[in-house]
Amino acid sequence: MSLVNQFYEWAVRQRYVAAVPIPHRARRPAPMGSVVRAFTPSTVPATYAHDENGERIEWMPPATYRLWRDVGLRGYGPDGLPSDRFRGRWAARNATFSDLMVRRGLRLTEQASVTVFEIPTSTALGGYQRFWLPGVIAKNFSARWVYVPHSTVQEVIAYVEWDRADVVEQARAAGRYQRIRRPLVIADPSRPHVVHRLSAGGVHRMRLQDLSPVERRRLLRETEDSLEPTMLWLNENGLPMSVSGWQAVFSTANERCHKADVLVEAHAHLLRHTFAVVTLEQLQRAHIAQLAELSPQQRGHYARIFGDPLDWVRRRLGHRSILTTLIYLHALQELEMETRMALVPDTWDDPRDTPLNQLGDDAVPAAADQEAVR
Repeated sequence: MSLVNQFYEWAVRQRYVAAVPIPHRARRPAPMGSVVRAFTPSTVPATYAHDENGERIEWMPPATYRLWRDVGLRGYGPDGLPSDRFRGRWAARNATFSDLMVRRGLRLTEQASVTVFEIPTSTALGGYQRFWLPGVIAKNFSARWVYVPHSTVQEVIAYVEWDRADVVEQARAAGRYQRIRRPLVIADPSRPHVVHRLSAGGVHRMRLQDLSPVERRRLLRETEDSLEPTMLWLNENGLPMSVSGWQAVFSTANERCHKADVLVEAHAHLLRHTFAVVTLEQLQRAHIAQLAELSPQQRGHYARIFGDPLDWVRRRLGHRSILTTLIYLHALQELEMETRMALVPDTWDDPRDTPLNQLGDDAVPAAADQEAVR
């Protein structure tokens, strides 16, 4: 990129072109003691070439991920059977969290901060179901739609109805929720967007979508039984699970794999990479196969509806630039064709199984713009 930039600067001086087409930014200050030459330009290129394969990413094929999840989180043996030595109580919760992450590509803080009001909890529609990720809990305020496959929605529902309900009941009995300082409360479950902040000065109203991850940890909701947290993921004490707590879960899973002689490790961002690579391969394959069966006019219509697979993955990941998402395309280019053909097994959900009117577009939901706290 530097050489191309120099070429265009020369072309401008020779009056072959009117301006350098590469975006520029201000040059960062030189370190103390550095010698700055008089002719050093004040700006430098604001971008760089992502196609030099300088950044290599880690990811897992689906079979490898399942092996890590079953051994590390569920306590199975390398043979795929449950182990009598495993005493982990939270295997279902941890596996559900991991499945949601690898199937949706959310960042750790994003997924750890969602509430029970935001995640889909109905299987009536089938296919993929989507929920709106607020910008305040997303990196770089990248608010976006998140699509959850039917199988993962079922896992989340089972967690909410069993493991989560159990720890909430125990926490209520211990009076833990009454000891939360400066609580935020959703008094009316039919209007979860309205949050009440209780303080010495009275009751103040806020919006759920404006609450930061830290504020959400103090957010409770009124139920028929009593108060309970609105955060989806709870720890053994019935309180919101922290990001460091999830990092410890991944570390423990890796240690369990090593003890079982399963030489595979995973971390939260690796699961995000896995989602991007597998989804891009799946969409590219479906995209090419579909276009091959259409006429030129139909191809144009199909492209207008479904767009470019790489751009779709970019929007799902919350990337600002398509250049950032290109690293996953490089990962596919490095694979042999035989590996690519076997990459996505038939047991993984196909986005095309979901009707178009349910997929919708990436427009901000109407409630996010129009709903105001009165």
